[in-house]
Formats: sequence, structure tokens, C-alpha cells
Amino acid sequence: MTNSPGAVNYVIPLMKNLHMSWIDIKSTPTVELEGLVLALGEYNILHQFDGYSAKEIGDMAKNKPEIRTQYNEYIARRRKYGYEKSQKSFSSFSGSEVKRV
Repeated sequence: MTNSPGAVNYVIPLMKNLHMSWIDIKSTPTVELEGLVLALGEYNILHQFDGYSAKEIGDMAKNKPEIRTQYNEYIARRRKYGYEKSQKSFSSFSGSEVKRV
């Protein structure tokens, strides 16, 4: 194997996380390998904080402030792909959405 960035950027993540063999990687076109690695990165962001509540994230962010940024990116991606609905403020409701009791 060589000291190329392709080995670090493609081969290792594909072998480790997607359990692809060396033969599979060599027979797959580079464009598809790049797509698999990008999809793997999206998947990791979408599920990196699964199982944690917002309170637990707040507690962790007290010691490591960068967790707050990562959590905000996590929430933004989950909303982008429809996993979570964005919260609306009261000022964003129109009159037709409000039910009268």
C-alpha cells in the first residue's frame, strides 16, 4: 500500500465501517467510493447524538463547548432529512393554523 491520501480517506473508513474487502474496494470505481465515504460521513453526523437528551447535551457542553456546535449541526441535518420537525415560534403561526376553542 502507498502513502496516498486515498488510503486514509477511502480505504480505511470503508474497510472499518462498511466492512468492504480489499477486492471490493479495488473493483469499485473511485466516484462510487467517494459517494460511499460521503454517505458514511452524513450517516455518522445524523446518528452521533442518538440516545442523548437535550439536557445531557447541555451538561456535556459545560465541559466541552464544541459539543454544542456539533449538536446544532446534528439537529440541522436531522431536520434536513426529515427526522425531526422544526419547532415553530408563536409568531410564525398564521390565523388559519390556530384553532379556536
